[in-house]
Amino acid sequence: MAHPSPSPSTSRLPPVSLAWFTWGLLASLYFVGFFQRVAPAVMVDELMRDFSIAATMLGNLSAIYFYTYAAMQIPSGLLADAVGPRRVATAAAVAAVAGTVLFSQADTLWMASLGRGLIGASVAVAFVACMKLAGHWFPANRFATVTGVSLLIGNLGGVLAGVPLSEAVASVGWRSAMLASAGVTLLLAVAVWLWVRDDPSDRGYASHAHPEALNTSAMSPRRSLKMVVSERETWLLFFAGGLIAAPVLTFAGLWGVPYLVQVHGLERSHAAVFTTTMLLGFAVGGPLLGALSDRMGRRKWPYLGAALVHAVCWGVFLFVDALPATALYLLFAGIGFSAGGIIIGFAFAREANHPGAAGTVGGVVNMAVLGFAAIQQSAMGWILDRNWQGAMLDGARIYDAAAYHAAFVWLLVSAVGAVLALALTRETYCRLRFDSAA
Repeated sequence: MAHPSPSPSTSRLPPVSLAWFTWGLLASLYFVGFFQRVAPAVMVDELMRDFSIAATMLGNLSAIYFYTYAAMQIPSGLLADAVGPRRVATAAAVAAVAGTVLFSQADTLWMASLGRGLIGASVAVAFVACMKLAGHWFPANRFATVTGVSLLIGNLGGVLAGVPLSEAVASVGWRSAMLASAGVTLLLAVAVWLWVRDDPSDRGYASHAHPEALNTSAMSPRRSLKMVVSERETWLLFFAGGLIAAPVLTFAGLWGVPYLVQVHGLERSHAAVFTTTMLLGFAVGGPLLGALSDRMGRRKWPYLGAALVHAVCWGVFLFVDALPATALYLLFAGIGFSAGGIIIGFAFAREANHPGAAGTVGGVVNMAVLGFAAIQQSAMGWILDRNWQGAMLDGARIYDAAAYHAAFVWLLVSAVGAVLALALTRETYCRLRFDSAA
């Protein structure tokens, strides 16, 4: 739906508090999405036992969320550009409720997989919708900062899926915990529909959006997608974002907790504290690195620097033995913090593309973030099963240190690949190239 150009009576920009509240309410759905993304990490034993599956099938069950999420990124971006984030996000939240209920009540693996797949496909809208909304409610030179805050909000959902969810699973079981999360999601869907508006002009204020972004009729979905995929920077940032985020989402989102329990002998809740530290670093790194990039007026070098730190940290984790607990906490925080640099990539990609395709480019780049994580989660499970020595405990497989090392070496390979992709990008200096070329 196209928005009218601001008239003299609507020339005043929206109050900052109104902008943050409106945007933050929709961003709460990204909180739900991140919670669902990493929730399986603290219920590994229960899922293996209830569905009688090994690591490969568990990896697939967890990863189906990522596959459907990734598959929905481009459609989500096109829908956000065409009909607006409010409608798309509300419908998606209702679908997420249905998926969560289905997953929580599943008595077969295929039903659980269907539920996880529906959750992933529906919450896929949240981050793209947040970016689309941010382009209307905030100035362009704050885009990376605002998008970084969305990562903070999302990762808080990941934190809730750590120790608190672990305790809830131990107390009431994973099914009841998931059912409760469905109720909260339904309440958020209602709140988004009642309050959120796609553009400040809907509340009588001027819009921050570029005129080309307001004139949605000028950009067909086909043309929008064609422009985005033909841009060189889109693909470099697609690979960079996916290759940085996947190791964090693979480790903290699934295999980190069982690794720390089985190899280091930690209690599950204690292990969840370590992976939560990684997610907290991720949460803090997003807004801080995004703000740094905005302040520097640069995209490439802050992002490349974060990627280099990320790769070095994974190297230390893999090849430095017997790290004390304090050092391991700091290392996990560093891995997560540096991964927050992916937020710069969304601003970077937006500036390299036509402003009328803002939702589409966000969907394309974010597709890699979850798509690569899905591949890694499944691949890690396959590698673990290939290196399994036959040990089991209460119906769940136990993997040794060598098996985990064989799987985790690919996390470092992924991080190094991101560095190479970013080294080939061209700086935008925090300006839309569309305007520069005009």
